[in-house]
Amino acid sequence: MAVPIYQSATFAHSAFGQSTGYDYSRTQNPTREHAEKLLAALEGGAGAAAFASGMAAIATLMELFKPNDEILATDDLYGGSIRLFNNISTKNGVKIRYIDTSDLKTVEAAITDATKAIFVETPTNPMMKVVDIAGIKKITGNREILLIVDSTFLTPYFFNPLALGADIVVHSATKYLAGHNDTLAGFLVAKSLEHAEKIHCLKNTIGGVLSPFDAFLVVRGIKTLAVRMEKAQKNAIKIARWLKNQPKITSVYYTGLPAHPDYELSKRQTRGFGAMISFRTDSAETAQNILNKTSLILYAESLGGVETLITYPATQTHADVPETERQARGIDDKLLRLSVGIEAAGDIISDLKKALM
Repeated sequence: MAVPIYQSATFAHSAFGQSTGYDYSRTQNPTREHAEKLLAALEGGAGAAAFASGMAAIATLMELFKPNDEILATDDLYGGSIRLFNNISTKNGVKIRYIDTSDLKTVEAAITDATKAIFVETPTNPMMKVVDIAGIKKITGNREILLIVDSTFLTPYFFNPLALGADIVVHSATKYLAGHNDTLAGFLVAKSLEHAEKIHCLKNTIGGVLSPFDAFLVVRGIKTLAVRMEKAQKNAIKIARWLKNQPKITSVYYTGLPAHPDYELSKRQTRGFGAMISFRTDSAETAQNILNKTSLILYAESLGGVETLITYPATQTHADVPETERQARGIDDKLLRLSVGIEAAGDIISDLKKALM
């Protein structure tokens, strides 16, 4: 019923020319292989590769590119991805340009002969913009431009970017896929066998692979993915509606609200809205009071676990982004991000109500 944990670094051969198919766990391990095949099947990909974290996955992905290659990236991107792109990828000669990927005209105008990939998050982190994947694919057409989608917020339960034209899907499996805030993991899922094989070669060469025990935890988490995503989304819709009616909350960013500018696009390309909410308070004092006064809701980085977590992007997820850039993107000292868990929605709302007093 449970995939075995093959906690072995190396595998013996019975004789010359005979093999079990496994040699060394950096190259492949049966437990990790099970997790990879599971993710590939869920996303409809030709293959998947599992890494020690989401950032290890993205760092390995960037080795597909060479100096002077240009990547167009979502401007409202997770701060860790921005840190990697600005400090490592740029150092290695890859050119990163940040644009509003939720605007198809902006995307079309930004593409040059040097563009080799478009890297998007949808919904974006933390402003919850939605990117039209099929629309971008139509723009790129038959040009050799990879469309890479970080789909951590929605998971393959709600969204399958490869079916809409994406080439590679990124997941921080630390979040909803594992689902219990007890392991780090990342995945790359490729639509084509060619890209899957290239990524596997890079994974083996660089070595930032997922351990057998952590692969076991991811597989265990995925068994309850559907029920967790449904419950968290149900809670999120109730909480987002409640937040909209609070005097001290000036804006609510949740794709499941009909007032969200990308609501219809979300309905068209996904099967659900997820459970991530960002909201803006009337003052920094109000935001910090919420962080200090909630008790059921935990003030912590990360997202996607069974517990409801609240994050202050300006000092946590986006702390390494220069202040002027943060401010331009709306990430100021009034903005909070809520990862809604599976507790009773009424209890979560009561906790927020107490903190807003």
